[in-house]
Amino acid sequence: MGSDERALPEAAQSPSGEEEARRLRGIRTRAVQLDGQPGFVDWARRLRRRLPGDERFGDVLSTAGESPVQVIARGVSSLQPDRDSAVKELGLAGLQVWQSLSEATGRGRGEVELALLFTDLVGFSSWALKAGDAAAVELLREVGEAVEGAILDAGGRIVKRLGDGVMATFLTAQAALHAALGAQDAVCQIQVAGYTPEMRCGVHFGRPRKLGGDYLGVDVNIAARVADAAKAGQVLVSDPVLQRIEQDGLKLARSKRLRAPGAPRDLHVTAVSRA
Repeated sequence: MGSDERALPEAAQSPSGEEEARRLRGIRTRAVQLDGQPGFVDWARRLRRRLPGDERFGDVLSTAGESPVQVIARGVSSLQPDRDSAVKELGLAGLQVWQSLSEATGRGRGEVELALLFTDLVGFSSWALKAGDAAAVELLREVGEAVEGAILDAGGRIVKRLGDGVMATFLTAQAALHAALGAQDAVCQIQVAGYTPEMRCGVHFGRPRKLGGDYLGVDVNIAARVADAAKAGQVLVSDPVLQRIEQDGLKLARSKRLRAPGAPRDLHVTAVSRA
């Protein structure tokens, strides 16, 4: 080995090399501090609220598919998930706009029109903490039998169980509404340890994308947002559902705009019950 080669490690440890390394570490530390500053993070989130698309894009619900933008978003969201980051918010902002533009051109939707039903128990977790595991399991079992029975009786298909709720699909909006109202009637009759559960339902009609045995895409996200907007004991339906059902024998509340991240600005929802 020549003298020039032996001199390389020494050059790397020269004062100028150490100074450059310290300078780079300082830049990196400052960048990390700036990235996590609350003011910078809040600015990035405010920017996302002004951009087209779902400002919550990046959560589990919105990135559950296999499209490139959803796969990338899952990767971005997984980076230091417990740390606020302006850079992460800006990265998701770009993906949010990309997803919105794709949906506007018809992507993110399937070929077959279906009605989508989401159900969810309100206040179940708080009650279960006090009631204990045995009572909670018994309640879930009875609610499951009641809800799934109503869905199957209406010709629906249970896509998946979501903790204390379900997602189901129907060929018609009328069948989905019939199932939702029937499920509410049945759940109202349940009582476990002196407790009667309260359920909320959301129904939307669209063209979800089928992936294996599951459905994903824009209309699935909207259906979930409709359910989130429902109150305890309420069946909330979107405009496309209301346009496709027979309203005789029903009581309709006043229609209101669905104010939920990612929902179309012109989409309205209506609470429906039996007259």
